[in-house]
Amino acid sequence: MINVLIVDDDAMVAELNHRYVTQLRGFQCCGVASTLEQAKALVLNHQHPIDLILLDVYMQQENGLDLLPVLRNAHRPIDVIMISSASDAETIKKSLHYGVVDYLIKPFQFARFEEALTSWAKKKTLMDNQQNYQQSELDRIIHGTPMQAQRSEGEAKRLPKGLTPQTLRTICQWIDSHSGIDFSTEDLASSVLISRVSCRKYLVWLEEIKILHTSVHYGMTGRPVYRYRLQPELHARLKQYAQD
Repeated sequence: MINVLIVDDDAMVAELNHRYVTQLRGFQCCGVASTLEQAKALVLNHQHPIDLILLDVYMQQENGLDLLPVLRNAHRPIDVIMISSASDAETIKKSLHYGVVDYLIKPFQFARFEEALTSWAKKKTLMDNQQNYQQSELDRIIHGTPMQAQRSEGEAKRLPKGLTPQTLRTICQWIDSHSGIDFSTEDLASSVLISRVSCRKYLVWLEEIKILHTSVHYGMTGRPVYRYRLQPELHARLKQYAQD
């Protein structure tokens, strides 16, 4: 589970964010701090597990940004998402300078909250579970949207080095016949008798060109599992790859 600390002096807002967190699979609230002193104490307590902080800026007579240098000096692998009504450029620039991973301006919808936390979790998973990266994977981590996915459809049809049209056809034919379900790399690999490592390369590429949607599923133990689903609006393009 991902442990989220909420830092906000407004009890109603803190409770709302707490409810939002608990609605997301794989996340749990590990504490609520209404003052910076409380937040600093939790950050400096290395026995208290924290993966992510949801941090407000305006906190009575305090400024939430003052927690950021404390966090940096504590040398703990904790990321921060700012959630604040502060929309001035100076506050946002200072937040980004300290490496916050996202910034939500109040008021916001749950969908934006969900996007912020799940996108961060997906990047964290990539960073935590790989020792080396393909350029496409690094692009997804740094830029959020795969750079190759921004190219034209004609360019996207050019397979990256190491991928073959024959294997792509086999994989796309299997996905076409299972278009209404989520599936894992293991599901695909065991069905088409191709190694998991090879299958994953094709699935990553199909995600980059937006044919597949990826979600991350967290269990109680073990590594998270990537699950894929065909984007219905791009079924026709998948069929092209299945026939080429």
